Amino acid sequence: SYVRFDIIRRIMTRFFGIEVIMVMGITDIDDKIIKRANEMNISPVALARIYEEDFKQDMAALKVLPPTVYMRVTDNIPQIISFIKTIISSGQAYATSQGNVYFDVKSWGKRYGVLTTINPDTQDEAVDSDKRHGKDFALWKAAKPQELSWNSPWGKGRPGWHIECSTISSAVFGKQLDIHTGGIDLAFPHHENEIAQCEVYHQCEQWGNYFLHSGHLHVKGSQEKMSKSLKNYVTIKDFLKKCSSDQFRMFCLRGRYSSAVEFSDESMEDARNLLQAISSFIRDANAYIKGQLVCDPVREDILWERLANTKVTVKAAFADDFDTSRAVAAIMDLIHHGNRQLKAVTKDAGSPRSSVVYGSIISYIEGFFNDLGMSFGERQVAVGGDKSAVLSSVIEELVRFRSKVRHYALALPEAADTVPVEGAAGAKEPEQEQKEKRKLLMQERKPLLEACDSLRGELAAFGIHIK
Repeated sequence: SYVRFDIIRRIMTRFFGIEVIMVMGITDIDDKIIKRANEMNISPVALARIYEEDFKQDMAALKVLPPTVYMRVTDNIPQIISFIKTIISSGQAYATSQGNVYFDVKSWGKRYGVLTTINPDTQDEAVDSDKRHGKDFALWKAAKPQELSWNSPWGKGRPGWHIECSTISSAVFGKQLDIHTGGIDLAFPHHENEIAQCEVYHQCEQWGNYFLHSGHLHVKGSQEKMSKSLKNYVTIKDFLKKCSSDQFRMFCLRGRYSSAVEFSDESMEDARNLLQAISSFIRDANAYIKGQLVCDPVREDILWERLANTKVTVKAAFADDFDTSRAVAAIMDLIHHGNRQLKAVTKDAGSPRSSVVYGSIISYIEGFFNDLGMSFGERQVAVGGDKSAVLSSVIEELVRFRSKVRHYALALPEAADTVPVEGAAGAKEPEQEQKEKRKLLMQERKPLLEACDSLRGELAAFGIHIK
């Protein structure tokens, strides 16, 4: 979800010029944190800070942009208490004798369920607590023995989950929120409850304009989502030992953000192959621009038209509920047509190169992926800092050296113009000598061509493809 919504955020800012103010709430106190902290014999707040830092490192490794501001729940307890008091005074919440506070769902009537069409009057489960109705949800939880708590008008306790997000978002954005994101499993009850709380607090008809829900990530062959509770997950750190962040981002780009996706070795391999195809085209196009790849004359008019059409298609796809799969397909189609005209020839006919059109295509493709949080071509930065830059230069020199050797091996002398000697046999003698000389040179240089082919195959094993 974080990578998918990072892509959407980048589309909004980079492709449509929309300024995005993003707030991320950090739930640094809940039942699971308290339970784990007790097992480790440390404070819940200290454990939450460890989790928070680990999360931020994982997001940075996946190239997810940080939010404009992080908001911790424990830093906003007074604001949360004030928020709850306002809902109580409006008649939509009640405190119990046990020190809990609940939102009264039935009191909100048909306005509850606007997001997921849940009717508060139907299928009300049996109540086995101090709340009035089964669908009522906690705004404030009374403290349990030895549990971290704060003072409140209802006694010691801590906030419920839903009220935390409502208070934090309202503290920054007030009574109007443009976009709220989250996994599809958060639509009900979490987002539904947030809407009810905020519309009561702000006394508004519509608090959130758009709710974007991402589909679940499934392990191949399973209908269950990948999650810690089901113990069917791969940690980000373990994933990045085998695959790159660009691979995962490409995997996300290939599907709709709202659709469920299946994670598997095959899907990661498909993403890797796409990345290699893009890198290979950029490398070949750069070689063509530099004169290292000799090709037949290029139909520039076709490529300029394809580039213009691609830009229109990409913009339309992004405007259609952030359809990244259609946008990537348009980019790959542009690469296909660019590759069709990059056909290497053994002899330079001296025709002018169409460097500008290929430079424009490279610039657009690199800019497209860079804007979405990925990098290609000569500007690509890999893990390893300066060493990766040196390695990139070494590879470029190696490819250039191979190209020179191959061109030398193929550059056999043409039949020389000779002065005919009297007699038929004498006229054919120089021509026969030239043929013998060319044949001998071909035999002598054959090992050079074989070495070039061998190097090409070995580099391909490392994802470096030479045409």
